[in-house]
Amino acid sequence: MSETKYTGDHEWVRVEGEAATVGITNYAQEQLGDVVFVDLPEAGATLEQGAEAATVESVKAASEVYAAVSGEVIEINEALTDEPGLVNSAPEGDGWFFKLKLGDPAELGELMDAAAYKDYCAGLD
Repeated sequence: MSETKYTGDHEWVRVEGEAATVGITNYAQEQLGDVVFVDLPEAGATLEQGAEAATVESVKAASEVYAAVSGEVIEINEALTDEPGLVNSAPEGDGWFFKLKLGDPAELGELMDAAAYKDYCAGLD
């Protein structure tokens, strides 16, 4: 069973076993507009929670994507290289950015669940 958690920077993380899949939320992709380029971390890189992990460029701006949790990058979504629009069409599905081997599962406790994130976004509008 997997659970999705969210950061205040609008990243999501879905954990299955020791692997955490990370992407940006629908709210974030709506704020960015049409995504035209995604710069992903390299497989094997070690990321610290809150550190810059990727860059997403849209027709409006370029934004940093931060590591929602610490860990080693075990896979990147190479499909985004040829089709960055997946971030817009399926931000919490095929538009995922990278997968991490969790470095500290306790960090997940610092993130919001879906209900808390929904309330957080409602407070931003």
